[in-house]
Amino acid sequence: MKAEYDLSKMSSRTNPYASKLKKPVTMRLSEDVIAYFKDMAEAEGIPYQSLINLYLRDCVAQHRKLSVKWPSQP
Repeated sequence: MKAEYDLSKMSSRTNPYASKLKKPVTMRLSEDVIAYFKDMAEAEGIPYQSLINLYLRDCVAQHRKLSVKWPSQP
């Protein structure tokens, strides 16, 4: 290895992976939901957070919409 490198001739460029960076968020999830994804993740051999991210990414890719129907009050 050289004792010193000349970096003055290097040009800067944007990070090609910057758009794919993950943003940390805090969410409150039910214990049964976490257990479900942890069990599935263990079977697949991946971290459960990654599995949840893959599931949500699939929802985005398929343009899935949630249909919420609340029970009517008497």
